Amino acid sequence: MRICLQGGRVVDPAQSLDERCDLLLEKGRVAAIAPQIDAGDARIIDLSGKAVLPGLIDLHVHLREPGFEDKETIKSGTAAAAAGGITSVAVMPNTEPPIDSTAVVRLIKEKADSEGYCRVYPIGTLSRGRSGGEPADFASLYGAGVRAFSDDGAPVTDSRLFKKILQALAPYPDVITIAHSEDLSLSAGGLLHEGAVSKKLGLPAVPAVAETVAVARDILLAGATGARLHLAHLSTAGSVELLAWAKEREFPVTAEVTPHHLLLTDEEISRSGALAKVSPPLRTEDDCRALLEALRTGLIDIIATDHAPHTLSEKESGLEAAPCGIAGLETALPLLLTELVGRGKLSLADLVKAYSYRPAGILGLEGGSLQPGAPADITVVDLEATGTIDPRKFHSRARHSPFTGRPYRGRPVMTIVGGIIRADRGAVHG
Repeated sequence: MRICLQGGRVVDPAQSLDERCDLLLEKGRVAAIAPQIDAGDARIIDLSGKAVLPGLIDLHVHLREPGFEDKETIKSGTAAAAAGGITSVAVMPNTEPPIDSTAVVRLIKEKADSEGYCRVYPIGTLSRGRSGGEPADFASLYGAGVRAFSDDGAPVTDSRLFKKILQALAPYPDVITIAHSEDLSLSAGGLLHEGAVSKKLGLPAVPAVAETVAVARDILLAGATGARLHLAHLSTAGSVELLAWAKEREFPVTAEVTPHHLLLTDEEISRSGALAKVSPPLRTEDDCRALLEALRTGLIDIIATDHAPHTLSEKESGLEAAPCGIAGLETALPLLLTELVGRGKLSLADLVKAYSYRPAGILGLEGGSLQPGAPADITVVDLEATGTIDPRKFHSRARHSPFTGRPYRGRPVMTIVGGIIRADRGAVHG
């Protein structure tokens, strides 16, 4: 079907474009972009007053399938992504079995093709079984289309092994290693950030240095091996300083920050309990400011949700027993539009760079732009739409959030993947 999107404000940093334009979509791609297009026999969709963005790309998502379908499935997770304006997700390998074989890669791709609402890119493990014992079979996973590797949820603690892994992956120019940077000997038993809140509550805590020590190691090993390294979910001001040091020396390092590490502090544990328990933990206001400034300047390259759904019963089992994780696919864009773009802390173009254009470049995807010939992956946003975060309306199976009741101004109203409308005003379409 040919579709003509008319009258929207097209924001595409790849083309230095921010103006009213029409878009013609044909055969799953952008056929033309111009101030006015003769639509001919195309279906016309009037987007006057809406912002039209390159489809959002989330490089850090847990879909839980296979193995933990009570928490999330490929179908429910990609529906949540589409409802949240996200057209592509890269999915982490801490499944059961983990993504350390071509069979699991094939299973995920087949499920995504038959049941998914957005594009899905499997991330392979760094070590066999995510055990940290020996390198995964990178050659076969690469042959199956995997271009990113991680043991996310657990660091590769053995520095010698991690160096060996980076050396093995360095010859692949289009491959990235995604590091979960954490010193487990320093974070063991911690339930929240070590600081004033943990002292007030009398709870075991995770010091900031548990992250920064590991970030420093991972950066130095990337510099020594020349392997492309991507630092997941940075949470501390110290990590930002180390990232700046690495980039000044032109190390092959990129980094991400999550919406919850930008918008919530460790005080949230007092209000939301285990709903705000994440790894790494929520930090201080000073850390939030450092992360936002790094994002604003482009030092931190991208935004990624680290969407990590769990069942409500798990989250209600008490702070000590509850697993870490927040369901973020459906809250990310409304909150970022409200708290960052709406308050003038980040431009809409910079948000697109961090949540579409740069992620595409990091993973080597076609998306991230609306230039003619690009995939017709599009996120349409109503910047004036208002409401409150209501987990009861989530498509994710994790219908709970520390952001419950938070007001927003701006939300996705249409998500198009490969020229097909996958979500329209909150409803998803197969």
